[in-house]
Amino acid sequence: MKFGVVTFPGSNCDYDAYAACRLIGEEVDFLWHQSAALNGCDVIILPGGFAYGDYLRSGAIARFSTIMKSVVRFAENGGLVIGICNGFQVLVESGLLPGALMRNEHLRFSCKFVYIRVEKTDNPFTLECGQGDIIKIPIAHKDGNYYNFQGDLDELMKHNQILFRYCDKDGQITRQSNPNGSAYNIAGITNRDGNVVGIMPHPERAVEDILGSSGGLKIFESVRRAVKARVAIENA
Repeated sequence: MKFGVVTFPGSNCDYDAYAACRLIGEEVDFLWHQSAALNGCDVIILPGGFAYGDYLRSGAIARFSTIMKSVVRFAENGGLVIGICNGFQVLVESGLLPGALMRNEHLRFSCKFVYIRVEKTDNPFTLECGQGDIIKIPIAHKDGNYYNFQGDLDELMKHNQILFRYCDKDGQITRQSNPNGSAYNIAGITNRDGNVVGIMPHPERAVEDILGSSGGLKIFESVRRAVKARVAIENA
């Protein structure tokens, strides 16, 4: 299988995502924002950073990149897409995920380790996780406050789209454990089909114990398992 990591002007976590994919032994291609080609990749990663400097609004310019037209078609055809931090913002701006990401409630940039709880395990990005697993993971954002327009939160819950929620080290969902004011402590969501995921914390920065945590590796291992299972079914 092969991962594709999109590089926009201003991306700064593309090499981290590349390294995480290589760590699990899979092939990776960098995909340039001006290209339409996805190079036969099975999974597309939109990495963290500041696409186009976030000059207009986080992800708002990147959504018009040539590569995003291909990513949208890929997702609409069932392809697996994960947006991390700025990548999450790009997915929201592209309409592949609902809602909006606003300035952190405290109006400051946050860069620290937090805890998230796994809310859903029947998803390609959490197959290697257990229900209620707690992952120690870093954040690095100023616009991570996930906002739902009226009624959207009920829809997310109804369709089981909440993948991760911020929690304390014991797994309790509290206001104090929410680093940005995100609605319902949401740290990651999926589309209704479950093949597009946006996560605000950085799993690619938590793939080895020497980095402070290896919990994020489960997300990449889950994707590998999902793709290999799909290929086995297709070849049966």
